[in-house]
Amino acid sequence: MPDTMPEFTRLQLNDLPAFLRKHRLSGGRVRRVRLLYPRPREATVEFHLTVREIAKSATPEAKPVRLVLRLEGVEEFRIQMRPKMPRMRIEDARIAYLNGLYFVNLDAWGLEPGEQPRLHDFRASETYAAGRELAWAEITPK
Repeated sequence: MPDTMPEFTRLQLNDLPAFLRKHRLSGGRVRRVRLLYPRPREATVEFHLTVREIAKSATPEAKPVRLVLRLEGVEEFRIQMRPKMPRMRIEDARIAYLNGLYFVNLDAWGLEPGEQPRLHDFRASETYAAGRELAWAEITPK
């Protein structure tokens, strides 16, 4: 059965910390990546993920949720999977706002606790994209 695609919610910079507290990207799975060209010379990247939504109650359980992250006005990206590499869970994921762009990284790369990612951290990744607008939506299977 096809998924229903709800309306996307624009992620404002001040909403980013709350979004990352609600959705645990680490440990999730990349379901697919879509590269769209809505207009000539303009790209959009969609990351379709299965992640965990952190429960608001006192119980530590997190329920799985299908999430789509959409970057519009993409200025740079790299989506690469090396041959013969096993598909793995997302070890570490980062979203940051740097130089006027939202950067989304789904690779595992080591930062020290409390260390903030820099541009070179994203650009060294095999799975990242950077765009002017970031939106998200939860997909509810029919």
